Amino acid sequence: MPDRRGRPQSLRRRLLRTVGIAAMLALAASGALSYRQAQHEAEELMDGHLAQSARLLLALASDRQDHLADLARPLATLAAAEASGYEAPLEFQIGRGDGSLLLRSQDAPNASLLATPGYTVIEHDGHPWRLLTVASSAADYRVQVGQSIRLRDRAALELASQAVLPMALISPMLLLLIYLAVRRALKPLDDLAGDVAARSPANLEALPGHRAPLEAQPLISALNRLLIKLRETLDRERRFTADAAHELRTPLAAVRVQAQVAQLTVDTDDRRRALAQVLAGSDRATRVVEQLLRLARLDPLADVARAADVDLAEIARQVFAERPPDGEGRQIRLRAADRPLQVSGDAELLRIVLGNLLDNGMRHTPPGSTITVFARRDRHQVALGVADDGPGVAPDELPRLAERFYRGRAARSEGSGLGLAISQRIAELHGTCLEFENLPGGGFEARLRWPGWRRSPAG
Repeated sequence: MPDRRGRPQSLRRRLLRTVGIAAMLALAASGALSYRQAQHEAEELMDGHLAQSARLLLALASDRQDHLADLARPLATLAAAEASGYEAPLEFQIGRGDGSLLLRSQDAPNASLLATPGYTVIEHDGHPWRLLTVASSAADYRVQVGQSIRLRDRAALELASQAVLPMALISPMLLLLIYLAVRRALKPLDDLAGDVAARSPANLEALPGHRAPLEAQPLISALNRLLIKLRETLDRERRFTADAAHELRTPLAAVRVQAQVAQLTVDTDDRRRALAQVLAGSDRATRVVEQLLRLARLDPLADVARAADVDLAEIARQVFAERPPDGEGRQIRLRAADRPLQVSGDAELLRIVLGNLLDNGMRHTPPGSTITVFARRDRHQVALGVADDGPGVAPDELPRLAERFYRGRAARSEGSGLGLAISQRIAELHGTCLEFENLPGGGFEARLRWPGWRRSPAG
């Protein structure tokens, strides 16, 4: 994904930023909750300390009422002792049930001992104080203990800070762990990028996907499909180059030889024959180039781009009408169904197939033969093709007829050997079959066959 300036963003940086921010927010929220909880627990702890101290002082006052004056000095010393960082100094007052004061610490608030028992907040020396008033069961003694809320808050803050401190110390380590985890998690992508970068036209094998994470599998599958297509394209280009070099070498060499003969000969008839051979060689080279270019255009296709309803009978009639008379006495007949035979396909490509089959039949049948162009229906299938009454083809050659540049052992005329290969490719694009068969009564038939055909409502 590009940034606002159009530059690509690093996935690793985005993950680190996103996960790091999320982790820090989670730590901050957890720290805030821990701080509040620790502060609340510290407040309850100090209130419990107040209650415990008040009950202890009340017990001392009740048990040692005759020696209460002797307790003044040690209690005052205890109250004045320096408190720890987690404990606020405690001040107290001890009195009788009627509210008369018996004993108090030096900095204790001067509050009435007749206050309602329980916790209360008062002002003392300009600061709030937390007081607890308790009375004995016989109501003959009352005790009041208190702590400065400011000092209590300081102690609570100290406790809460100690609870949050580990989280603050863990944060850098957590960020480091997140960085290492993201780096390790993205390492398969780095390896994949290095593997793709190492690919070259000489190495287009599929990328291994067993080490990549599940999320990267669709990417690897798409890259492998792309590599397969690229390999097929390069193979087609190499094959086209090799085929062109192989097939053009002979006619061009012949053209050169005949041109040299025409250049060096002084006899008019010899020169005319040499020039005729030059023209024939040029025509053959032109046919080869046209067929190669047509095959090169068909090879990359996956299906028919301009598929539509096509009438096979009409195609047969068009190809028959366009064929000029044969100069060697061959008869061309038409046998097309009266009703439309509708299939889905490209009419121009199907005309090329039928034209190739007809040309092939005219080249490989003896003069005076009969060639039939047909479009017929036989139960649940339709066929478009050419049949002749010639000698046929050797059975072992039938599977090889659609191979590129294969002309057969008994070929009587020159050809590029690409017409049937082009017809085979067009048949594949239409999802149909190109079949060759020696007829039982003699002759040969080449056809496109659509099995499982059903008549359309229009037909």
